[in-house]
Amino acid sequence: MITPNHYARSRFARTTRLATCALALLSACTVGPDFKAPPAPASQHYDPSAELGLTAPATETISFGREIRGDWWSSLGSPKLDQVMQQAIAGNLDLAAADATIAQAAEAVNSAEGGLYPQLDYGAQVGRQRSVDSSPRPLTSSLYALGPTVSFDLDIFGGTKRLAEQQGALEDLQKHRFEAAYLTLTGEIARQAILEASARAQLDAVQVLLADDRKNLELVRGAQLAGSVAQVDIALAESQLSQDETLLPPLAQQRDAARHALSVLAGKGPADWIAPDFDLADFVLPEDLPVSLPSELAHDRPDIRGAEAELHAASAAIGVATANLYPHLNLSASLTQAAAGPGSLFAAGSTLWSIGAGLAGPIFHGGALQADRRAALDGYTAALAHYRQTVVTSLGQVADVLQAISHDAAEDAAQQRSLAAAGTSLRLSQDAYRSGEAGVLQVLDAERGYQQALLGRIKAQSARYLDATQLAVALGGNSVGATPLTVASRDQ
Repeated sequence: MITPNHYARSRFARTTRLATCALALLSACTVGPDFKAPPAPASQHYDPSAELGLTAPATETISFGREIRGDWWSSLGSPKLDQVMQQAIAGNLDLAAADATIAQAAEAVNSAEGGLYPQLDYGAQVGRQRSVDSSPRPLTSSLYALGPTVSFDLDIFGGTKRLAEQQGALEDLQKHRFEAAYLTLTGEIARQAILEASARAQLDAVQVLLADDRKNLELVRGAQLAGSVAQVDIALAESQLSQDETLLPPLAQQRDAARHALSVLAGKGPADWIAPDFDLADFVLPEDLPVSLPSELAHDRPDIRGAEAELHAASAAIGVATANLYPHLNLSASLTQAAAGPGSLFAAGSTLWSIGAGLAGPIFHGGALQADRRAALDGYTAALAHYRQTVVTSLGQVADVLQAISHDAAEDAAQQRSLAAAGTSLRLSQDAYRSGEAGVLQVLDAERGYQQALLGRIKAQSARYLDATQLAVALGGNSVGATPLTVASRDQ
């Protein structure tokens, strides 16, 4: 036997199914532009002269059109660097914050997509009522009601869909910001490690230089006692020693600041964790540098991908603002089980149901809705200009680094020739001293010249390591798609 309650529940279920079907039927009415990614850069080169210069002898060569594979820093060949990278990636607090922001953005997408489905709620009511009629005594009774309600915005013009699309683009933006933070972190770790190694090598060279200065001063003082040199020669030797001693503090500061920076990048205080000491011998200079095509740069750099996600969000915002200019159609239904005391208008155990539809649309809002749409269009124009500027800036950065690689390679070659010449001069001076044809001061001067040439060679070599690092970072460092870390808050 079919009871009234069973009939009411069946009608309520059919209403829910009807609302779900209506969503599918009306999904094609989405207003606003469908986003299309901007075309890739048409440029075929970053800087033709720089690319041509990298084919000259004594320079790194580039593999044009080949993308970076795996961890970009592995080309530097340093197990110590690999160790510090892993420590920093696991402990860096900026990455942890970026990862949590991705989770927050993902929940915003879930929240927006929830508006695409019927909203099911429940309600309860308790009250007292009095009825006044022709009876001599008014009747007072209690009313108890409990039941579910369903409401559904059919989203005829796709405003809710565009909102979910916008939130999805903003989630992509946060992912690319994580990748940018990852790229910045790894690039800075490599840079600080190279700076520390360079400082250590220069400190060693300066210590040898100071030892030569002190020997020179001792010899001049001895000669002055013998009456063979004037007081001015001692002053000159002392001045040279003092000038060279000023080289030590800046280099020591560079070494210590690099060590502190590595600790901070790893998410630790300098007193809590110390990175291993780096020397230039820990690194190898990559002989073959992969350089992706300009047309691929938009897919490799997280800042360009982030700018594209911002452009996508701005496009979806136009759809949201456009949909707000049109009516909203809502379906609603409710089912209530009511119980009442004697004298109530409702019989005990009554089932009450209702089904309705509502249409609401804007008539006059003082131009606010039209202004919102115009603002969304302007926001898209601004986001497109920002995207294009990001692409142009990226092309310029790669071109700058390619030129730097070419110029620094030439400088390094010149420094190698200078060091070789200084070495030859030192060897000849030592031979002349042993044969009695030159004095010890000449040998010390040659040793000092060799150490100065060695300092120049160390700086040039360090610059080439830094160039290789900067090129990998400028090309995106294979960071797009880097898996975000899992923070504790996700497990709570």
